[in-house]
This record gives sequence, C-alpha cells and structure tokens, in this order.
Amino acid sequence: MRIVFTGSHRVGKTTLAEEIAQSLSNYEFKTEPYLQLEEEGYEFSEIPTIDDYIEQFNFSIEQISDSKKDVIFDRCPLDLLAYIYAKSKTKNIAVLYQEMEEAISEIDLLIFVPIETPDLILCQKSDLPKLRYEVNDVLQDWIGDFSNQILEVNGTLENRKKQVLSKIKALKNV
Repeated sequence: MRIVFTGSHRVGKTTLAEEIAQSLSNYEFKTEPYLQLEEEGYEFSEIPTIDDYIEQFNFSIEQISDSKKDVIFDRCPLDLLAYIYAKSKTKNIAVLYQEMEEAISEIDLLIFVPIETPDLILCQKSDLPKLRYEVNDVLQDWIGDFSNQILEVNGTLENRKKQVLSKIKALKNV
C-alpha cells in the first residue's frame, strides 16, 4: 500500500508519519523531498522560493512514480503544489496540477493533517504562519477532488496514530 501524508508545515505531519513508519516496519519510509534534496546538495533559500517548491514537487512526482508497494511518504506533490499556488496565485499551475493528479492516482491512502481549531501547534513568526494557513486552506479545497481513500486526522498524536492504523487495517481487510 502506498500511503502519503499531506498538510501544511507545523501540523505534526512528520511526527505522525514517523510514528506510523515505526508501527509498519515492513514499509519503506520516504522523508520529505526537502530533506532528501538537501542531503543531495540542493541549496534552498532561507525562505523557500517558487523554484525551491518546484524542485521539491518534481522530486516528489518522480519518487512516487519510481516507488514500489508498501511505502510511506512524508509529503507529496499535492502539498508542494499548494505551496506554489499560495506563494504565487498568478502562476498558471494547470500543467503542474495535472502532473500532481496523475501521481496522486497511484496513492492508496492520502492522510490529511489539517491545522486544528484551536491550533494545537504554536507557530512563530519565523515559521511563516500566514503561508501555513494559506496552504492549509488550499489543501482543504483540493482534497475532495481525488477519488483516493482519504483520511483526515485530528486530536493528539496518539489519537491520530490510532485513526491511521485503523484505516490501514480496514483497507487491508477489503
């Protein structure tokens, strides 16, 4: 099963993805494209630019198309396109959106980690809180466009983990 975690920054997405990867030790875990590209020597701007997000987007598309079954992705092209759109609403993203849709069609379970009300994670000004909310809103608008199995999680880390593991178990029993 291919599982992706999607959400804005500072929502607990990576922490949850890592917890699920520990629980599903037979799954390959792919850290977010930012970290992988950084390890490969890509130099990001202090505040990521559109080009930085496009580089991550392309990496994520390739990563999904090259993946095997039983893999967990921390981030996906959906998130990254939401950042591109939020940073530059004037940019025509139609071609990128189509690429993203094709990649997402290969995913078995899309786990959306939204910003909760009240917000569970405090965000400093340096964490770009406005961008965080804009990306969250874009994701909430787009998430319903997909026919994949989608799970929106909420609550504590332990509650989120139970929601995800329960959904995975249910899907495997189908």
